[in-house]
Order: sequence, then structure tokens, then C-alpha cells
Amino acid sequence: MIGKRIATLLSMLILGFKVGSAQIRFAYYDVDQLYDTEESLFYDDTRYTSQGQYRWDAERYRRKVEQVAARIDSTHCEVVALYGVENEQVVRDIASRLQGDYAYLHRTLNTLDGMDFALLYYADRCEPLGAEPMRSMLCIEARIDRDTFDIILGVDPRFVRLEAQELRKHHTSHRLLVAGKISSIAPERLGLVDRLAEPARRGHGNRMVNGEWQLRDRIFTDTLAGRREGAVLIRREWLDPHDGAPTPTYESGRYRGGAGRNLPIWCEIE
Repeated sequence: MIGKRIATLLSMLILGFKVGSAQIRFAYYDVDQLYDTEESLFYDDTRYTSQGQYRWDAERYRRKVEQVAARIDSTHCEVVALYGVENEQVVRDIASRLQGDYAYLHRTLNTLDGMDFALLYYADRCEPLGAEPMRSMLCIEARIDRDTFDIILGVDPRFVRLEAQELRKHHTSHRLLVAGKISSIAPERLGLVDRLAEPARRGHGNRMVNGEWQLRDRIFTDTLAGRREGAVLIRREWLDPHDGAPTPTYESGRYRGGAGRNLPIWCEIE
């Protein structure tokens, strides 16, 4: 009898370990226009050069990269989607300052402001299988543990909605994860769950506008990826003590030295 009880307990412990290891944390973070210091040939980024309006030099760039990296490390997430990086060199510089051993994926979107998406990930948990840059979007097919996910990162809800509908039709065996500036989309029409719905209802936000918190970025997942609510990651030292908002890099053209106006959001995926 004792031997049976021990065997049962061991089975429960092993099962519990497997269930715990099947969860993975996913974060989305708009880094608020992280340009390098070099002038681009393809779009106007002259404000973000050493001779431009913002006097954007190597020291200011280094400071912002380090602050962004610190926020990413604070998420303790295995997969982190970024928006607002100018190019692959910026992503590489962020990755080099992270404590976590992240690999990265970057694609150029050819946008008017030069802002791109990127994905940071632990290679033992996430394996990108393909990535396609689209209008205001980056679509990634990835193996996360044993499941295949279609990940849509976007800032234009119209195009995100259409792409999600297409993927629902043609990739019926894939799980779907959508993240970005998509709060105007009704996720239930796509068979998705807004993982930040409850924090939004409680007045939480990841950006302050006119003294009010707004949760303008969201993470949608299908129900198979879990229903537990996500959260905004916030630290007191990231906030301006005068107004309680995230300290911006620039405000009305004046250098403030913060990481930017946005906070990361995250959720667990089962």
C-alpha cells in the first residue's frame, strides 16, 4: 500500500512538472521609435542623427538600448515581440545587452517611418519556421514546444483582421496568436480571446494619454492557448515621479532620457 502511494505521488509530481513546463510566457513591447544614429537612404530619420533636431548620438542611443533591454529582462518571457526598432542592427544591439540567451528574428517592413517588428525567443522553446513582412504587419509561423503557431504582429487593425481571417481558413491545425495595436478588433469574431480584457476593464494601461492610462496594445490567443488573463509589466523606477507616466525619450523636442512612453504586456500560453 505504501509503495502504491509513493508511486501515485511520484506520478502526480511528474505530471505536474510536465504541465508546468508546457507553459510559456509571451510579451509584446512597443519600444517607441528606437532608431540608430545613422541617416537612412530610404526614409526621413534625420531628427534621429547627431546633427538632427534631437541630437541623437551614440550615448543617447546606448542609454535607450540598455533601458529597453532591462525591461525585456524584467518580463522573464521566453518569447518577446518588439515593435518600433529601425533595423536588424538595433535588434542585435538589444539582444547583446539582454541577460537572457535570446535568439532573434527581424524582417524589414519598408514603412514610411522605418519602424519594424522583431521576435526575441529562446531557441529551445520556440523555432521560427518562416516569416513574411506585410503592410504594417509581420506574420511568423513558429513551432512553440510541440504546437505550431501563426503569430501576427501588427499596428493596423484592418489588415490584422483580414490576415487573421485568412489564416483561420487555411491553417486550421495551427494555433493563432495576434499582438499589437489591435484594441479595436473584436477578438471573439475570430475565435480568439483578449488576454488583456480584464486589466483593461480595471483601468490598467501600458501608455498614458492626457493623464489617463490606455491599454492600446493587446494580445489575442485562441482558446486552446489558455484563458488566464495577461498583465501590464510596470516598475516604479520606469515612471516619471511628477505625472506617473512612463518617462519618454523625448517630450516636446526636449530630451528626457527615458526608455519610452510604452510598457510591455505579457501573458502565459499553455
